[in-house]
Amino acid sequence: MGSMGRFDFRGLKEFQKSLEKLQESYDGFMEACARELAARLLAKVVERTPVGVPPKDIDDNRKTTVEVTGARGKKRKFLSREAEIYQRYWTHYKGGTLRRGWTIGEIRKEGGLYTIEVINAVEYASYVEYGHRQEPGRYVPALGKRLKNGWAKGKFIMTMSAQELERAAPEILEQKMKRFLEEHMR
Repeated sequence: MGSMGRFDFRGLKEFQKSLEKLQESYDGFMEACARELAARLLAKVVERTPVGVPPKDIDDNRKTTVEVTGARGKKRKFLSREAEIYQRYWTHYKGGTLRRGWTIGEIRKEGGLYTIEVINAVEYASYVEYGHRQEPGRYVPALGKRLKNGWAKGKFIMTMSAQELERAAPEILEQKMKRFLEEHMR
């Protein structure tokens, strides 16, 4: 019977070692992917989150102070109604609470599924996201106006950001996987 010839198995053993190394670092890779997607989502959400802005100062046409003469002829100056409302509600206002409220939670592995949450713990976040009812005609001192609509529309901050990321995720993950395989299959 003829001989089959010689075959060098060193390359095959090196390939097997590369596959074992790849298997060991798979969990770390998946966590890194989840973290990157969460970070990208967080960046989109923070950028899209509206920041409250105090209303512009009282118009120049309106008087900010009112001068009143007392019974004894003494003159005193008081803030006008508009100026008082502005000062009471907006003097120490610092916007951005909702924007600063976004955080990334912990990574959880459940079977073969890795999950990570992007959270906003500010109590009114869901109202800004999805909208809310309001009472038309009710006077809001902070705005100095009466409400006109029965429904305040939502901004859909998280919804639109998640949809954008879902469209971009395959390409992001493909590039990350390509780098991961190149690194481990040398």
